[in-house]
Amino acid sequence: MHYRAIWISDVHLGSRHSRTESLLEFLRDAECRHLYLVGDIVDGWELRRKWAWSEDANTVIQKILRKNRKETKVTYIYGNHDEFLQGFVGMSLGGVRLVERAIHVTADKRRFLVLHGHQLDGLVHFNRLLERVGSRLYTAILDFNLYFNRIRRRMGFGYWSVSAWLKFQAKSAVKYVTQFEEGMVRLAADAGVDGVICGHIHRAEMRKVQGLDYFNCGDWVESCSALVEHWDGSFELIRFHEDRICSAGRGAGSHDAGPGGAGLVPSTGTSGGGGDGGGPSQPELAGLF
Repeated sequence: MHYRAIWISDVHLGSRHSRTESLLEFLRDAECRHLYLVGDIVDGWELRRKWAWSEDANTVIQKILRKNRKETKVTYIYGNHDEFLQGFVGMSLGGVRLVERAIHVTADKRRFLVLHGHQLDGLVHFNRLLERVGSRLYTAILDFNLYFNRIRRRMGFGYWSVSAWLKFQAKSAVKYVTQFEEGMVRLAADAGVDGVICGHIHRAEMRKVQGLDYFNCGDWVESCSALVEHWDGSFELIRFHEDRICSAGRGAGSHDAGPGGAGLVPSTGTSGGGGDGGGPSQPELAGLF
């Protein structure tokens, strides 16, 4: 498929839970004019704790650089797990532009603020130790999720996310997600744009919040999702699962739907006022926090 723009986030290369094989398959089939890497592409926290860089992680980086050398303009927006790149903001690394946030102009001339989203997480600013403890807990849940789904595959069932289920059971987590979404659209309103595109919370979403578009491109640890813009300016959320990893021979599209649409489900799109979709577009640098 050839898209006008693609957004992916929270790949967490260097973590044993990064779904690099699925991402590589997606990148092989998807071409685009603009590719936004919306933070936490590399998991610096995990690499400092335990080195787990794989050959597939190398291949992902090489694939992205190869796209950048051809017809794709790649923009890397750093997050909290790859904050070690903060010192290189404004530089071009291998031809890839590194920024803290950007403005994307769609084919139908709408403008979107693009940033990772960790800037709204009070833990990032006020208690780094607590944030890292939370990250360790999440990793432990993912470890359990890995073994749990191995058992499900042996029983003939598809992939089901334990951590996504836990998020929807905890009222505090639901409240945090709601506050995060509202905070992100406030940033978009302050920037005078039509919507916001982010990652960070590992929950793919497309919806209107306070009259503005809130798009979250999800992650490549659990949901394996990406946000795409078509050539007419409409958006679609792609939920990608590789059958040989996520299912047990029940065929394509047989994955069990988990909480909030986990699994292989039809994607929905939104569009603006139309346009030819073919004109050149250069993402604008937005101001730093």
